Amino acid sequence: MTTTPGPTADVTGMRADEAERFRPRHAYVHVPFCARRCSYCDFSIAVRRDVPVAEYLRALDTELSLRYSGASRDGMADEWTLDTLYFGGGTPSRLGGGGLAAAVDVIRRYAQLAPDAEVTAEVNPEDILPGVVRKLVDAGINRLSIGAQSFDDQALAWMHRVHDAGKVSEAVSLARAEGILNISLDLIFALPTVIRRSWDRDVETALALEPQHLSLYGLTVEPATPLGRWAARGEVEEAPDDRYESEFLRANALLGAAGFEHYEVSSFARANARSRHNSVYWKGVPYAGLGPSAHEFDGQVRRWNVAAYVSWNSRLREGIDPLGGQELLTEANRTAETVYLGLRTADGLALEPGEEADLVAPWVAAGWAEVAGGRLRLSPLGWLRLDALATSLTAWRSR
Repeated sequence: MTTTPGPTADVTGMRADEAERFRPRHAYVHVPFCARRCSYCDFSIAVRRDVPVAEYLRALDTELSLRYSGASRDGMADEWTLDTLYFGGGTPSRLGGGGLAAAVDVIRRYAQLAPDAEVTAEVNPEDILPGVVRKLVDAGINRLSIGAQSFDDQALAWMHRVHDAGKVSEAVSLARAEGILNISLDLIFALPTVIRRSWDRDVETALALEPQHLSLYGLTVEPATPLGRWAARGEVEEAPDDRYESEFLRANALLGAAGFEHYEVSSFARANARSRHNSVYWKGVPYAGLGPSAHEFDGQVRRWNVAAYVSWNSRLREGIDPLGGQELLTEANRTAETVYLGLRTADGLALEPGEEADLVAPWVAAGWAEVAGGRLRLSPLGWLRLDALATSLTAWRSR
């Protein structure tokens, strides 16, 4: 597969016949709109009081027609089936119930959803209002990832979140009343010491809502964010490493006792409730990426769109593919990704001859890993050292 456009290539870097064959079973759609930027956020977002829903939907339709050219829009859906569809952001729920349903309809013009497809939308609690969820259900959305982040109102205000703690339980109740039972909650741990939030209480409050899935993220300070500027001025300090570790391990203990499987560094699920879409990334399976800053992978080449919504929309308005860049994975890239992605999941990584005795044995002795059936699996202590351990193993395999 070519990695740069040539005389016979289209603007995606794929020849027309290659574009015709690229029909991954999974698709990610980036919806960049937010009511405001959270204090820690460095994602590609577009803060809008009035969300340009119709404009976004037209651009999404155009991107699909450019990326999957060579067949008529009406005839393609029978040729392309999606097992998972994920609307991420930004805040997809800023499109409203009707807008999100219309976005699913745009996708359905080009692809059909498998009968058991997992269709996820990231939502903020304040957007889940009576009547909204019914539109999502009717559109085929069957899984919600709710950005709770905390159940402490002081912490939420510090994060620049729009909702208060009570809105999370209201959103969960409304979703369940309309039939969406597959609910994931996001929480952030390791907040600065100045925020006197009880992490135990946050986890226990989340458990009381009986979600099927939890995603827990340690707070990191990124320079181009309000939090980064606060830190640069000395107004706030990151949580110390020992508290980061203690809160991560505490969550592992509390959620494990409640019957959750810690199946990936940041992810906990009840039985049969792993995120099927996110698991695609960790297994290196091909996926499509649509929307500003979205990435896609065809098994050999990774591509990404321009990040800014204005640029993405402007290109599509002119009929130009919004490709921002691409890279062909080298053998070294593949080795590094195989190691890193394998070690971040509970399924682990298949060991190669000599690795267990010569490299991994000290990790097992330290309580960072275990080996069973020829597979290396990191413990929660090991996941706290994931980058270092993955780097060591990658260097070993690249000798």
